[in-house]
Amino acid sequence: MADRRIQVFHTVAKQLSFTKAAELLFMTQPAVTFQVKQLEEHFNTRLFERTHGKITLTHAGEVALEYAEKILELSSEMETRLGELTGEISGKLMIGASTTIAEYLLPRILGEFKEKYPQVKAHLTVANSETIENKVADHTLDLGLIEAQSHHPILNTDLCCNDELVVICSPNHEYAKFTSLTALQLAEQPYVSRELGSGTREVIDDYFRNAGVNPDDLNIAMEMGSREAIKGAVEAGLGIAIVSISTVVKELKLGDLVAIPLEPKMTRALSLVYANEKFRSKLMQAFLDFVKTTKLNRVK
Repeated sequence: MADRRIQVFHTVAKQLSFTKAAELLFMTQPAVTFQVKQLEEHFNTRLFERTHGKITLTHAGEVALEYAEKILELSSEMETRLGELTGEISGKLMIGASTTIAEYLLPRILGEFKEKYPQVKAHLTVANSETIENKVADHTLDLGLIEAQSHHPILNTDLCCNDELVVICSPNHEYAKFTSLTALQLAEQPYVSRELGSGTREVIDDYFRNAGVNPDDLNIAMEMGSREAIKGAVEAGLGIAIVSISTVVKELKLGDLVAIPLEPKMTRALSLVYANEKFRSKLMQAFLDFVKTTKLNRVK
């Protein structure tokens, strides 16, 4: 419903890139440039400064962005409210999830939710927990599912369930026959770690600190942003790692990896995060209720 020029300007302003905006809007870059130029001509002012291949918002652009966000939010709210008069739960749901949840837990949940509400179109963004939090906070996403409690000041956090993390190693590793391991024992071995910003990394670092081991003192062989890469490195004998037990079910069955529980056990809370706002659509509320009361709680 909102003026297309405003939608295009908003996307360019948030991305500070005509190229990225064109990709997100499924438009050509010249078409994006034309829409922004039309808006500038309408207001008889420049909204962007273009220097050395980079763009920044002018003062007028900053004011325009503030109002564009309000206009788009109200336009979306109007469409949602009017759509709800039909009694159907429908529309687009923008969900973000950290990698473990997105790949191992969420597909089934989204499938069951879609079966219950066939008119809903879900769009999933996969990134680390910190990125998902920021996207929910700036309203790029409606809600997020992350692997730790949120520390963002404007977000609500609801705990969904607990997930156990275990040590994994090659079947040929000296720890393969152990029935449990402590943090001190892990500090003696080459360790394959997740990247900074990962919810898993945050939980693991806190566990080591509580056990009296400084995470900076670990013998980190490498840091990786991909869980699959971590499993591959461990399988190749390059070190040990800590992962969610739900992510190595196949490898354990095939005998490619061995999982050893920690003593004491390491668990993390999987959290649902969303902005604390006055307006919440029936669609978003339906998904919140669906996840919190019936679905993720079945995943242990």
